[in-house]
Amino acid sequence: MLLSSLPPLPPAPAPSFSSSSSSSSSILHFLPSSTDPPYTLLENHPSLILLSQCESIHTLKQVHCHVIKTGLHNTLFALSKLIHFCALSPSGDLSYALSLFRSAPQQPNPFIFNTLIRAHSLTPSPLHSLNTFSEMIASGVQPNSHTFPSIFKSCAKSKAPRQGKQLHSQVIKLGLQSDPHVHTSVIAMYAKVGELGDARKVFDKSPLRDAVSFTALVTGYVSEGRVDDARTLFDEIPRKDVVSWNAMIAGYVQSDRFEEALDCFDVMKEAGVEPDQSTMVTLLCACGHLRKLELGEWIGSWVRDHRLSSNLQLTSSLIDMYAKCGEIDKARDLFDGVEERDVIIWNTMIGGYSHLCFYEDALALFDLMLRSNVKPTDVTFLAVLPACACLGALDLGKWIHAYVDRNLKSIDNASALWTSLIDMYAKCGSIEVAEQVFRSTSCRSLASWNAMISGLAMYGHADRALRLVSEMTDEGYQPDDITFVGVLSACTQAGLVDLGRQYFNSMTQDYKISPKLQHYGCMIDLLARSGKFEEAKSLMRSMDMEPDGAIWGSLLNACKVHGDVEFGEYVAEQLFQLEPENTGAYVLLSNIYAGAGRWDDVARIRTMLNDKGMKKVPGCTSIEVDGVVHEFLVGDKFHPQSKEIHTMLDEVDKLLGEAGFVPDTSEVLYDMDEEWKEGALSHHSEKLAISFGLISTKPGTTIRIVKNLRVCRNCHLATKLISKIFNREIIARDRNRFHHFKDGLCSCNDCW
Repeated sequence: MLLSSLPPLPPAPAPSFSSSSSSSSSILHFLPSSTDPPYTLLENHPSLILLSQCESIHTLKQVHCHVIKTGLHNTLFALSKLIHFCALSPSGDLSYALSLFRSAPQQPNPFIFNTLIRAHSLTPSPLHSLNTFSEMIASGVQPNSHTFPSIFKSCAKSKAPRQGKQLHSQVIKLGLQSDPHVHTSVIAMYAKVGELGDARKVFDKSPLRDAVSFTALVTGYVSEGRVDDARTLFDEIPRKDVVSWNAMIAGYVQSDRFEEALDCFDVMKEAGVEPDQSTMVTLLCACGHLRKLELGEWIGSWVRDHRLSSNLQLTSSLIDMYAKCGEIDKARDLFDGVEERDVIIWNTMIGGYSHLCFYEDALALFDLMLRSNVKPTDVTFLAVLPACACLGALDLGKWIHAYVDRNLKSIDNASALWTSLIDMYAKCGSIEVAEQVFRSTSCRSLASWNAMISGLAMYGHADRALRLVSEMTDEGYQPDDITFVGVLSACTQAGLVDLGRQYFNSMTQDYKISPKLQHYGCMIDLLARSGKFEEAKSLMRSMDMEPDGAIWGSLLNACKVHGDVEFGEYVAEQLFQLEPENTGAYVLLSNIYAGAGRWDDVARIRTMLNDKGMKKVPGCTSIEVDGVVHEFLVGDKFHPQSKEIHTMLDEVDKLLGEAGFVPDTSEVLYDMDEEWKEGALSHHSEKLAISFGLISTKPGTTIRIVKNLRVCRNCHLATKLISKIFNREIIARDRNRFHHFKDGLCSCNDCW
């Protein structure tokens, strides 16, 4: 959009008005004129007093009718008041403001133009303010120092450097470059559109050196990730105000340098600068990431002492801080204490539950949000979709997909939302739908590719995952460390040792990506599963960091698969030291002993668990039916339909026996009669969930379940047969991967 040059301004004639009188009062009636009557005749007019008390667009329209009756609409003063309310009030209506503007009986004044420019700058389409500015110029109305800050803000929001530079030239022509507000807005505009060099030139060439202009440039450096340069400039500010300190503290937080943010706050206090609301909101973010509960609670006291408990932004930040510090009950108490909740408060609380893996609570609160008639946003769904993914709540995920398709297709954050949908479908057992969403979206990001690659890897579709990597690089995307986690995971699930080595070497040599724990973990798991323990040990020794519990755990599981008792004992000892409260290590070692028939050692491990007061993490399997997620524990009898479920379970066991199924009791933890072992195995949580699925869905419907632990060998064998006997596809997600059971076979090829 090109801006025209300034035409000369026209002269203005005198106003005219008349009066009508009655026995009780005299009310002026204003006739059309090219100029307004004196201000003293307008300031206390009853209609304008009513206008100042307006709280809704409906009331404003009633006042507007009265304004027309008295002829006040013929004055720019009254018109500017009406337009200001419609354009900038929270309960206003910009389209109504524009219709008032178009109906102006005389040339609108700078105040009216500035009001509309500012209103457009606050909308999702801020560049419309340039149209109003062009119209202002064409009408012969001269812009002033109040015009440019809003229009530069529009350029900054729209990332429009070309228009910003044209406007800057207009500022110079009009001699407004020395105005502090205009000067600062020019610097801020250049900084925000990525022209930091131009921002610095404007700053350096101007004699204005107040805290505001310094802060605008500091913010620009921060936005470019140049936090150290920002600090150097910040230290040059002669008299720092609270806004300057806030900009620097926020810069550290935005760069994940949270400790430095808190240090900066300490220096701010020593300088005697009082913090404000913005300071505390930023500090609460740092407290949450660092789990600094004590400081966070001090800020909570500050909020109460300053009587700001009703401030939704501060309350939302406190809720987020408590959630990130693990104090979810305190977060919920704060949330429940808010009477008028906005969507941000709801999003923060739902996000807190998801962050701490309280997924059922997240979905329950989301349901309450909808029933409270609060309209969800993209941020809401970014918190809810991970909960759907982890619980296998596919029906709710589908509803969200439909909602996004109807209402949120064109939002700025669309890529993140579609990536979350891809991830949700993949983790809910609908990998084909995940790929359909991936293929149909026009706003793919690297994160979208990574989500799809990881999803295919979880299903054991290594060939498809690796083809997708090639397609990704062909389209110009550079793989990152997350991409290679997905690639190596795909190789691990499929047992592709040679290919895994190639990708691991390519990652370090071709893409110069330093391996992280996840990459080493995938590679060591791949080697160990294949029985290549010496190579796995060698790779561990080459690591420049200590192996974590996941790596030792994968080694211990491989020892169980290959029956390597001696190495298994060594690995288990490392796990005991690293994660003394992890019962899984004891269970795996016990299973290794059981597989070797060393029942005395099984009993010893069991005694150790009892002596330490530790209990095995119970198996838990969830299944969604008709939009409701049902959870089952091993031996569960608390479900409302428990009787029907156990009747179906008996029928399943009977049909399995008739089909020749022999229970695999090798993983039962201690030496008991085989009959008791078989009984224990038949009540595993996944079999209860499958039985519930069989009685709750129509014949032929796919059953999808999610288990918190690795599926045991016995249930894996049984589920393969169940899929054949009942002619059902069963998609199960355990802690390691997906299993797609169909016609008596599993997609994992019995390798998990």
